[in-house]
Amino acid sequence: MPEPKFLAVRLSSLGDIVHTFPAVAGLRETFPSAEIVWVTHPRWKLLVESSGLASEVWTVENRSFTSLRELIRRIRKTKFSSTIDYQGLWKSAAFSFFGNVPRRIGFSSETIREYGVPILYTDRVRCTEAHIADQNGELSRRAGARNGTAGVTLVVPPGAESTFREYLQGHGVARYIAVSPGGGWRSKCWPPDRFGALCRKIHESLGISCIINYGPGEENLAKEVRDASGDAAPLLYNGELGPLMALLRNAMCIVGGDTGPLHLAVALRTPAVALFGPTDPARNGPYRGDGSADNASLRDIVLRSPSAITTYKRENRPDPSMLEIQVDAVFDALRHQVKARG
Repeated sequence: MPEPKFLAVRLSSLGDIVHTFPAVAGLRETFPSAEIVWVTHPRWKLLVESSGLASEVWTVENRSFTSLRELIRRIRKTKFSSTIDYQGLWKSAAFSFFGNVPRRIGFSSETIREYGVPILYTDRVRCTEAHIADQNGELSRRAGARNGTAGVTLVVPPGAESTFREYLQGHGVARYIAVSPGGGWRSKCWPPDRFGALCRKIHESLGISCIINYGPGEENLAKEVRDASGDAAPLLYNGELGPLMALLRNAMCIVGGDTGPLHLAVALRTPAVALFGPTDPARNGPYRGDGSADNASLRDIVLRSPSAITTYKRENRPDPSMLEIQVDAVFDALRHQVKARG
């Protein structure tokens, strides 16, 4: 019997792609010789390639009619046996529907957020798992994977390692904590003044530098953190994806909210202190589905107020539950991670 041809669709974003890796790894574990083509946005091509899971990575600009038309043409020409739509949106479900893929696997209406999307699937999976990575794994099992998820090893591009090493040497930094204060929605972000106070405490008590990573549109946020850090004078970093991977992999620990860099750092085996509020860590928290969480040095610490109410409503100010997370509690968790890392 010939190996199946799978089309895996996950267009964005950083954290969501990271939480898709274990499910595609489960597929690859069962079908080591199968053709698995992953469709994503051009911004994330390097990230998907770093997993080594896909035979090919195709990119699409979903706001470009020409790009969409070309993708559908390629899908029709390749004649895939199955599509697994890990994205669960109209735009992602439409690719394989108009590409005439005979079997189209996706989430059922009980799991999906955009109304009506499952009508484009032939297989609608009603998920029973809590974490989104395991829910993605349920789609892989429907596609024939023996295990829904499997371990993933991300490879940092060699050139990125050397580029970031030069950056550290140029600033006289050896050991550092990665700080990720952003998160897309301000309601799930810890306030910048508290991140600044944390950087001061790390500098004064541990003698370790902090590097504040920030993304597009977060320049002012990063500066607020730095200004609140006083003499700690953390570095601000906004680099390409490859050097960012090097930054995260070599950090002693990462501190941040429910954000892509934190999830990427966890995938790169960096200990984390994760700060959660309106989003539920049971669904979106740090994920180590390969058993590495059993290693004390790789056990992530999640801080969340008992009074937190789960909501995915996007607000432009920190959720009250985020304000209940105190600087001392975060520092104690971070100090534990640093000790465990050695």
